[in-house]
Parts: sequence; C-alpha cells; structure tokens
Amino acid sequence: MRSELSKFVQSLPKTETHLHLEGALPLELLRRVRPEFRDRTPDSWAPHFKFRDFAHFEAELLDMAFSWFTSPERYHEAAKLIFAQHLAQNVRYVETSFASGGVEFLGFDGRAVAQAIRAAVPRGLEVRIFFGIHHRGRPPKMESVLADALTWPELDGIDLHGPEDHAVEPWTCEYWAAARKDGKYTKAHAGEFMGADFVRYVMDELNPHRIQHGVRAAEDATLLAQLARAGVGLDVCPISNDKLMPGITLATHPIRTLFDAGVKVTVSTDDPISFGNTLADDYLALAEHRGFTRRELAQLARNGFELALLTDAQKAPHLAELDAIIAVQASAS
Repeated sequence: MRSELSKFVQSLPKTETHLHLEGALPLELLRRVRPEFRDRTPDSWAPHFKFRDFAHFEAELLDMAFSWFTSPERYHEAAKLIFAQHLAQNVRYVETSFASGGVEFLGFDGRAVAQAIRAAVPRGLEVRIFFGIHHRGRPPKMESVLADALTWPELDGIDLHGPEDHAVEPWTCEYWAAARKDGKYTKAHAGEFMGADFVRYVMDELNPHRIQHGVRAAEDATLLAQLARAGVGLDVCPISNDKLMPGITLATHPIRTLFDAGVKVTVSTDDPISFGNTLADDYLALAEHRGFTRRELAQLARNGFELALLTDAQKAPHLAELDAIIAVQASAS
C-alpha cells in the first residue's frame, strides 16, 4: 500500500518553496569534510528525535553546514547536487534561501554566493533565490551589503530568518518595503515558535508576500479566515515541525486545520540535513498521519505552483497536469 502511495507522490509535479540552502547540505558532502559521519547519519535523523529547543537545532545545523560552506564555489557544488535530487523527485520549481550570517560572520561575498547558486540550476528546474536575513542582521557593517543586495539581479527576494523571539528591529519594516519597491519578493518566518499574534504582527508590519511555517496561525480562527481571504501562502514543513516545535507531532500537526480552513498551504522540507527528510517523506507523512487523501496531496502540490514566481504561461502546464490528477482522484472517490 505504501509503495503505491509512494509512486503516486513521485508522479506529482511538485514545488519546494521553503528550503534553506545550507540546511539542504547533501550528506555525501558532509561526509567529505566530517569523518565522523562517514559511517552514520546525524542523530537527528532518527524517526522520533526531538530537538530540545531552537538553540539546540541551530547549533547543530550551523556546525554541520558551515563545515562545508566555506566559499561560493562550495555553494555551487552543493546546489548542483541539491537540484539534481529535486529533479529526481519530480520537483519542477524551487525557492531557496542562503543565510546572511555567512556574509556577516564569515565574510562571504553575498552576490557571488547568489551567482554560484544560480549557475548550478539545471535544465528542467526553475529556481528562485532569496537572501535570508536574521532579526539582528543589519549591524553597521551589513548596511551597505543589504542596500546593495536589492540591486543583485540574481536575487529574487528576501526572507526573515532566525529566532522568532528576537525583536523585529525598526529597520526591518523599512527594508522589506524597500525590497518590494525594488521588485523583490518578500517572505518572513513566523508562527513556528511564536503564536498567532506574532504571525499577525509580521503580516501587519512587514506585509510579506508569503509566510514560512505559519502553522501556529491555526490557534486563531479570525487569523485563519484573514489568511484564506487574502490568499496568503504558508510554506509548511511537517517533518521539520514534528522534530522541532514543542507539543507538535505528525499526528497532531496543524496543517490539517490550515488546509480545511481554506488557507493556501504548501509542503517543503526546510533543512533536510537536520531532519533526514525528502519532500516525498513529507507528503507521505501527511497521508499517513493526518489523513490527507491523494486528491488533497495533489491540491497541496497545486498550491505550490499557484504561488510560484512564474508567469501564467509557465504555470499552465503544471497546473493542467495536476488538475487532470485531481479529476481522476475525484472520480475514484
């Protein structure tokens, strides 16, 4: 039965719209620079592993990721493998971010990193690149970098990263507005550790085009209705949330509440080097733990293309393919 479901998930044209490039480091590359992983996987890949808190997760992720990511060339090599893995899963569109911390703390040339990722994109895959800027990400030495970033043609948008309990500093609202004015797409992480009030705050103050995670919006019916009416997408990562969010398991994940309320949710992996997941694993988890039917899984995939930064002409063949799958599933039910 699971093999048939796996074949169905594989057949779906899919998007990945919440992916941290550093967090997607392929295990084979980690093993090249960290001998202790050559005969094992990270402990956090265990099915019932739970991080103690965000600090625990962040420390382990950064330790692994920046063992590899030491130059734009290393970003390029990793991105080539990551994107090849996407094609193998029938993923056709990806939005990925790289962290401003690499520029701030390690001295990377941010534009060179964006160029390196862009150069790794294979034929058959559309990729959009975001600069992930943490809550305290504009100290004086980063001011000129952030201003310049809005002119990088390789960069499609910006995303607010980092611990949600860090204050949103005054510069952030101004910068997000400037990014939109300059034609960049804006996102923000919210509603993973902080509740529905923080999701609403980010929506009101930053006015992002899309929210990364956003699952705790399920705690507020009024907010759910607002998100559904506005068509604001939530890029949800079920396995990530299961291993990282307090009180959340795959069996209780709020994505069912979000979906049933008409919120446009998508499915992504977040940081697979930390969670040991593939995109197919996340789709399968929703079927097995939250009762998503094949028709609903296809609708989740469709949501990704509806929200994708593609022209209507580019979206059309993917949407038509998914509509045909949805129609078949509807007639079979």
